[in-house]
Amino acid sequence: MLKPALLIIAGRIAGFVAAFVTPLILVRIFDLETFGTYKQWFLLYITLLTITQIGMSESLLFFLPKADGQAGRYVMNSVLFLTAMGMVAAALLVLNGEAIARWMSNPALEPLIPLLALYLLLMQASIGLETVMTARSSYRSAAVAYAVTDVTRVLFLIVPVLIAQSLRSLLYGAVAFAVLRFLYTAHYFWRTFGGSFRPDARCFARQLGYALPFGLAVVASIAQENFHQYAVSGLFDAATFALYSVGCLQIPVVDLVATTVCNVMMVGMTTAIHDGRESQVIDLWHDAVRKLAIVFFPLGALLLIIARDLILMLFTGVYAASVSIFMVGVAAIFFAAIPIDGLMRVYAKTNVLLAINLVRLVIIALLIYWAISSLGLVGAMLVTVLALAVGKAIGLAAAMSLWRVGVGRVLPWGPLALIALVSLIASLPALAVGYGLQTAPFVRILAISIVYGSAYAAMALGFGLVSAHERAVLSHSAGRLQFMLPVRYQHKPS
Repeated sequence: MLKPALLIIAGRIAGFVAAFVTPLILVRIFDLETFGTYKQWFLLYITLLTITQIGMSESLLFFLPKADGQAGRYVMNSVLFLTAMGMVAAALLVLNGEAIARWMSNPALEPLIPLLALYLLLMQASIGLETVMTARSSYRSAAVAYAVTDVTRVLFLIVPVLIAQSLRSLLYGAVAFAVLRFLYTAHYFWRTFGGSFRPDARCFARQLGYALPFGLAVVASIAQENFHQYAVSGLFDAATFALYSVGCLQIPVVDLVATTVCNVMMVGMTTAIHDGRESQVIDLWHDAVRKLAIVFFPLGALLLIIARDLILMLFTGVYAASVSIFMVGVAAIFFAAIPIDGLMRVYAKTNVLLAINLVRLVIIALLIYWAISSLGLVGAMLVTVLALAVGKAIGLAAAMSLWRVGVGRVLPWGPLALIALVSLIASLPALAVGYGLQTAPFVRILAISIVYGSAYAAMALGFGLVSAHERAVLSHSAGRLQFMLPVRYQHKPS
């Protein structure tokens, strides 16, 4: 999994960096209320984009690796279905703009709803581009598509704002980008699949049978993942929501690594099962979890140390109240090392995903208002992380039942414990530097990160957290650099 995952990650890094910079620029142009309106607009977009897919785009990761000559039909079915759902969602948005603005306690949102509807429709119709490339093992094309798409989108968002400093100009740029992406996606699909790029009722029935339960799981997932943001938006004004949304800051590398490794893991597992090598699935699962933990455990520890400096540097002192919210949210990064969603989708156990997300939604719905009234905005994030932990536990129980294994086999406990210990020990010198160095946030972040990264990397190599094969791949990817430290814990090649 490592080589294709690294290739896609490399393609996405530039785009994620550009996307990460976008809000940092906007907070310095817009006031609190305008920035809060911008965050509400995109919160609605992300929620609707994910819900209205009904799992049809993600189903391609399940069907295409074994589709043979029917691949174009699966893709066309997906495109037509997604476009139709986008049209329905767009119509509902336009017809209910006033109600949505009132529900989110922000009248300024209403005139921006038609632009949201158009943007959603165009992006929905073209959402499957990179998914198709990944499912067909065209990892290089997927990497290029991710990079070009993300960088271009950011340019279309920021440049109009620099010319005319208004939220509406940013949204016009977003729509223009969506038009270009839709045209390229249509061209790519037709060029790739040619005459086979046509609807097929039998293929669609199979897709729908897979996607509908998964789609229901996604609806529940989005509901519970975003419930806390909608609750804060409905209870407070746009300025307060801006503070909370900054506390919900997503570190780009988390989604970049988690999504890439999970997708590659799914393709590998599906291929192994299709080829009669099902015994290798648990090994692939352990390998994916270990790789994710190697990245996410130290990243989470480092972010907890530099949380205050990071928020102040990125968003200025105006958003200092967001620090505590962000620190609670960082806990979710540790759980990202267990990609339950991908595992259940490989076995088409979307009913399990639905159950997990419904349980999480119930927990959040029952506790969030009490948590906010008792703990303030931090309470909303705390309840969300608690529900996430419960969901992961349910998913692992389902995996144990599926594989008929015990607790000791469901996760690579030995490597995980060692990674956690190394991550914790590496934080000690970093905390000492943070305590003793009182200077500008950027300098503190740089110094603490260098100390932590050096300590973690040295111990990771010394204790053999990275296998010989992985070191060889990383060395080749970094320009054939050679790591000379001994390896004590050997893993199977990826």
